[in-house]
Amino acid sequence: MSIDFGSEWMKVAVVAPGVPMEIALNKESKRKTPAAVSFRNNERTFGEDALTNGVRFPVTNFYYLLDLLGKKIDNPIVELYKTRFPFYTIEADEERNTIVFRYDEETTYSVEELVGQMLGNARDLAAAHTDQRIKDCVITVPPFFNQAERRAILTAAQLSGLKVLSLMSSNAAVALNHGMFRRKEINSTVQNILFYDLGASSATATIAAYQSVKTKDRGYSETNPQVTILGMGYDRTLGGLEMQLRLRDYLAAKFTAVKKTSNDVYQSPRAMAKLFKEAGRLMKVLSANSEHVSQVEGVLDEEDFRVMVKREDFESVCEDVFQRIRAPVDSALISAGMDITTIDQFIIVGGTTRVPRVQSLLQEVWGHELGKNINTDEAAAMGAVYRAADLGQGFKVKKFHVKESVVFPIEVDFEREVETQEGTKVTKTVKRSLFPTGNTYPQKKVMTFNKHNSDFVFSVNYGNNEHLSKQETRAASVQNVSVVLVKGVTTAFKKHKEEGNEAKGIKAHFSMDDSGVLSLVDMEAVFEKTVVVDEATTTASTTGSEDEDKAGETKENQTTETEPNQSNNNNKKEEKDNKEEDKDNNKGSVMKEKQVIVKETLNYTVTYLDIPDLTPDSLHISKKKLEDINTAEVNRRERESARNTLESYIMDAQDRLYQQEYEAATTEQEREQIRQLCTQLDEWLYEEGFEEATSVYRVKLSELMSLFEPVKDRVQQHRDRPEALQALMDMLNASSMFVGRAREAPQEQQFFTDVEVTAIDKLIVDTQKWLEEKSELQSNTPLWEDPKLTLTDIGEKWSALDREIKYLINKAKIVKAKKDREAAEAKIKEEKEEKEKKEKNKKKTNQTEKQEKQDEEVIKEDVEKKGDGEKDETVSSNTDDPLNIFQETDQENDAEADRRKETEEEEEKEEEEGVEEIGDEDSSEHTEL
Repeated sequence: MSIDFGSEWMKVAVVAPGVPMEIALNKESKRKTPAAVSFRNNERTFGEDALTNGVRFPVTNFYYLLDLLGKKIDNPIVELYKTRFPFYTIEADEERNTIVFRYDEETTYSVEELVGQMLGNARDLAAAHTDQRIKDCVITVPPFFNQAERRAILTAAQLSGLKVLSLMSSNAAVALNHGMFRRKEINSTVQNILFYDLGASSATATIAAYQSVKTKDRGYSETNPQVTILGMGYDRTLGGLEMQLRLRDYLAAKFTAVKKTSNDVYQSPRAMAKLFKEAGRLMKVLSANSEHVSQVEGVLDEEDFRVMVKREDFESVCEDVFQRIRAPVDSALISAGMDITTIDQFIIVGGTTRVPRVQSLLQEVWGHELGKNINTDEAAAMGAVYRAADLGQGFKVKKFHVKESVVFPIEVDFEREVETQEGTKVTKTVKRSLFPTGNTYPQKKVMTFNKHNSDFVFSVNYGNNEHLSKQETRAASVQNVSVVLVKGVTTAFKKHKEEGNEAKGIKAHFSMDDSGVLSLVDMEAVFEKTVVVDEATTTASTTGSEDEDKAGETKENQTTETEPNQSNNNNKKEEKDNKEEDKDNNKGSVMKEKQVIVKETLNYTVTYLDIPDLTPDSLHISKKKLEDINTAEVNRRERESARNTLESYIMDAQDRLYQQEYEAATTEQEREQIRQLCTQLDEWLYEEGFEEATSVYRVKLSELMSLFEPVKDRVQQHRDRPEALQALMDMLNASSMFVGRAREAPQEQQFFTDVEVTAIDKLIVDTQKWLEEKSELQSNTPLWEDPKLTLTDIGEKWSALDREIKYLINKAKIVKAKKDREAAEAKIKEEKEEKEKKEKNKKKTNQTEKQEKQDEEVIKEDVEKKGDGEKDETVSSNTDDPLNIFQETDQENDAEADRRKETEEEEEKEEEEGVEEIGDEDSSEHTEL
């Protein structure tokens, strides 16, 4: 889930298996929840309920807490908060000098504890929306939050039991939301978009650059869109809250001018809370209407208030506020080193941008139509939940890189002794820039201290912030962050000096993570050690320094253990080389010195100077406090549920006893006993048992149920018995018909044995006999007595018949399927044999036809030969027989035959002459043309 935690509102977005990215609705089915928590009469409420309670009892309601995170008691923002909400009792924390709210004489709440409870409520909203347990989240914070403020909201999340995947600046979340649905529009050409976010308590102008970049992940190169924050300007006190307070004071002044009461409305927290709520509603109405009638009931001393307010009146009281609208845009352009002409789009975000005067002022700055193609309320929450899905487990999303930038530069300060020209040593403070303004993160950096050979101290501070005003410098607390004490340097240098190793400095590994929180990851002393290695066994003797570092890097706990082993290994290598020399004199080994990097981990202690972290004891106490509140809330809900259940049961029992069917099923004595107990419990519940424990309510309920439940069961038996009897009769009839058909079925459909048919028949007869006996017995039993023919008994008989019938039906299906399968297999076998027989006959026929054909050819040849002989004889005979009328014709035919024969002989001769042989007989190749 993602939590867009703002000053006034809180939006929760979720993504879960089967649940797309969407806003989680609260119990009022609204998409945003007021960021408020209230305590009243040992009852904690959130959201709208807390605001409603806060109108009547302002001191018990806590809201607009985002600005107080990570602030000391003397911060100007805290002073401004006291001025805006004077009814709170704010004190200083003795250990951390932060603020705490005094609730009563025994109870105080820190800002982290109150915010932690709101974050826990956000988790409950997400869980209720998805019906799944959710702990992983991304939380949005203002982009101008410093290190202390970011650590404070992480502490609040820790108190609520949430696992924060990352903090995300609200402007970066908005930029991601704008770009993730416009991936196709992003290419290698940079698009610069300015987002102006005017929320409840702050204003932010952000310049974001969209561009496709090529990245390499796990050996694969891919091109994905990326948004980079180039510049940012802000005003942490400019927002809708300031306008609402101005309008509240305007209404208070109008009420005072009416003089309906002599009491001062400014001195009444309840009256000012009512006017504050009305001012918030009036702001929204005046954004769409030029005028509106404001009405508040019972402002002070039961006096109502009604006044006509015009949009011009609202704009006049906020004129100095509107004059500050443009400043964040100019700051953003300056920080990015850009001009307004290089901006491609100008998009407004935040609820307060709905004010017409704000839009007109921004349009004058931009000179074109403002972009309104983004959800002003939900953009940050939806962008953050996309990031949460990317960082969480079990989800695969399209990559969209987000590069946020450092707002407040961070540097490292340390002292070093230097020698002057006179030969004296003086201490000099050295400053080194670590993360300058505009650096993108997440990012890791390593800083090397070359001149330190003993334990030392260095500080992590904010860099040059001359561009900030004095008030903003105080409000942002951009001074010292932390001090680091490094230990073990003296011992490490002494040990490695004795071993002859050369010092290469002390490396400090810093990391600015996805949350924008700076941390010191590791401290290590680096030394260069000379070792002797066999060049023949060295895979790469000329590798660069980076490869040598990687090959020789080892931690301290490894160094002390592996040094003897290294010497032994070297000796073994030498012995092995000597043996190889003896075996082969042509192969020799060359020993060579090599420089190996050895790293030794150092101990260090980080002490925060801005806002100290909670000590383990304080963290445990705060967790215990919130757990006790949650436990008390759960117990309260269980108690209320048990009380409501008892109350409902009493009313239900009293009502049912007057119904006709209940009167018929009970005796007068039973009814009187139940009514008497109901009356006693009802009186006890509203007189002395309203705040009893849950277990007491459950005991009382069980006492009443022991008397009334038998009556309810008896009535239920009489009510449902006719339907149950009809169902049993239908089952008996159907079973009898089934048995009859089974007995009358033809022989090929006899699926059951005689034993099975006899058994089911006996069961039917026994059930009918039992039903007749029980029905007669029940008809002679009064309604107020326990029934002799119960629904349970009827159900058991019905189930027994149903079970046996289903068994027989299934058996019949199985037997029939088996017979059908056997018949089908027999048919297939018969068809196969018939087919084979046909193929065999066909083959035999083909052979016979072939033989007959061959015989015909032989006979034909014989006939032709015989014909030739007969032809010769005929010629001679015709010659001898002058009466043969066919003699001339035969002579002509013989001449034609002779011509054909001569032609064939000539063609055969030509074919023989047309064959050309190349090569002798021994030749391996013969070619015929």
